[in-house]
Amino acid sequence: MKVGCVKEIKNNEFRVGMTPGNVKSYVQQGHQVLIERDAGVGSGFATKEYEDAGASILSAEDVWSGSDMIIKVKEPLEEEYKYFRKNLLLYTYLHLAADRPLTDAMLKSGMTGVAYETLIERNGSLPLLAPMSQIAGRLSIQEGAKYLEKPFGGSGVLLSGVPGTPKAKVVIVGAGVVGSNALKIAAGIGADVTIMDLNLERLTHLDDIYGNRVHTLHSSPVTIEEAISDADLVIGSVLIPGKAAPKLIKRSYLKDMRPNSVIVDVAVDQGGCCETTKVTYHDDPTFVVDGVLHYCVGNMPGAVPRTSTIALTNATQSYGLEIAGKGLKRACSENTVIYSAINTFGGACTCHNVCVGFGLDYVEADRAI
Repeated sequence: MKVGCVKEIKNNEFRVGMTPGNVKSYVQQGHQVLIERDAGVGSGFATKEYEDAGASILSAEDVWSGSDMIIKVKEPLEEEYKYFRKNLLLYTYLHLAADRPLTDAMLKSGMTGVAYETLIERNGSLPLLAPMSQIAGRLSIQEGAKYLEKPFGGSGVLLSGVPGTPKAKVVIVGAGVVGSNALKIAAGIGADVTIMDLNLERLTHLDDIYGNRVHTLHSSPVTIEEAISDADLVIGSVLIPGKAAPKLIKRSYLKDMRPNSVIVDVAVDQGGCCETTKVTYHDDPTFVVDGVLHYCVGNMPGAVPRTSTIALTNATQSYGLEIAGKGLKRACSENTVIYSAINTFGGACTCHNVCVGFGLDYVEADRAI
């Protein structure tokens, strides 16, 4: 198979879908790999490294047109829609539930979309989303701490405090992979941390780990509103695979929050879990609503591209090699979890949550293929 990888064109996105090591793995299995020139520079991988690994170096247009499967990091932008075609397989993060124009463009073209974020393993885990969720969760505290600083518009609170001063109050809404990684960093710094979730079993697990170093709360509109009212930093970390994030933090709650407190909405890729969320970028990451600073960067792990690229490609390579080596139909028949990652096929939407969100007809992936 001809496998291609292009440079990401999203604002301040420096990750890349394949490392030189990945290229070597595909080439060793008999595939031809096409790489856009300088695709990996932002992550610290020189074009010569890709050449030495066996890749052909081409323009973006030639990679798109010459590949059977394109491996990316982020969803295509509008200027890339012109490359869509029926016999193309796209393997990347898609987040279609938050992007109707992209959904429509992919369906119209008939292309196949295999989304990292909806692949669900037999144990219920999300192995292709997990590494970026881990990074985004840890970064959320790092970025939140920075934007609490007065020069960046925050209230001037140090997360850990010092002896004789109060610690900053951090509230984490959602105790999944993002939330638990945010908790790890916030608790390690020494902040006063509360984490909330609907899953009592998950909260019990975290309580067993952290004991009286953290507070756990069952999530509800009342407990969320009360908890964030005196928080210095709020982390939104809610995920429903393939579905738009529920708006758990209402705008009406903001008026009772501390002036110059900070919200980091990590769920922004799926529309955000705060009613006031809108997508921002690394070069202009924040905005203020009702006196509360919002950080809503849609590609947070792109700020640490070297770490992010290596972590992501470690996870995506094995499934990508299965698809490239066997073709999608056979790969799915031999490893049925791959069906869960197929969001579009032959003009049909094969992700149930996307269909529900946009009112589209749903076709099960195994039937579509």
